[in-house]
Amino acid sequence: MQEEAGSVTDGATGGEGELPGKKKVRGVPTVEAVVARESAAAGGDDAQDAEPAAGESVQQEAGTTHAVPAPQDAVAKDAGAAGDSPSPDAEDEMKKQEEDNNFKLFDEDADAEEQAALDARRADMNLEGETALLETVLFLESEPQSVEVLAKITQLSEDVVVECLERLKEKYLSPDSGIEVSQIIGGWMLTPKKECFDLVKERYGKKNEGRLSKAAIETLSIIAYSQPITRAEIENYRHVNADNMMRILLDRKFIKEVGKKDVPGKPVLYGTTKEFLEFFHLQSIADLPQLDEKESERFELAR
Repeated sequence: MQEEAGSVTDGATGGEGELPGKKKVRGVPTVEAVVARESAAAGGDDAQDAEPAAGESVQQEAGTTHAVPAPQDAVAKDAGAAGDSPSPDAEDEMKKQEEDNNFKLFDEDADAEEQAALDARRADMNLEGETALLETVLFLESEPQSVEVLAKITQLSEDVVVECLERLKEKYLSPDSGIEVSQIIGGWMLTPKKECFDLVKERYGKKNEGRLSKAAIETLSIIAYSQPITRAEIENYRHVNADNMMRILLDRKFIKEVGKKDVPGKPVLYGTTKEFLEFFHLQSIADLPQLDEKESERFELAR
């Protein structure tokens, strides 16, 4: 120790001390104080040299070093803890999804049971039941349906459909029946018997806007019996302009363009349509009423 140093600090009390029989020496630290100072200095250097771990900050308190989590880590930890349990809205959505799945399974089971019951009824159906089924389809359909389509709708064979049609024809021959099965443009449909419909057609016939004028009927008749025919040939027969009547018939889809005549100018040829046959309950043009010899000659002269 250096004698020039200051007072001696008492290790036990931390104050100044006196050595017995010696001259009082000031400023000389005790061994314990030196060791404590060196240890503190060494600890400080280590704390400065050691970098805090990622996401941590260093906080010194009362001579000690503590690792403190960074704010973002704390927030993430809280968010993770909150994510462990779903929110009320998420729970409601999960319950709703579970209920929808249960209802779906219930509906599928019910549909399967219903279909199985229908299949069993169809398997036990006899010819009378099959005829009634076909009659139902014909009643519900508003347009003629072919045997092939009727077989697909009823899930019956085409042979069975033909047999059922014959049974219905026979059934409707009875004088107390006002309807019949008619074949129109290749299909079958239920239609009123002509002798009955004539008595009520003023009420149940086409609406006024759907009716054809006498001139339109005449023009349509010329086209039907002389097709294919040009506009000029129609006008030559009627001796009047046919533009307005042709427009009406085209709008009603009773006639259509079917080609061009191989003469100078290539005039358009017109003919009747499927809608024409359906409207007049005709299977084909061959079913048109036969013209007498005089009318046939007039048509030929006009052309």
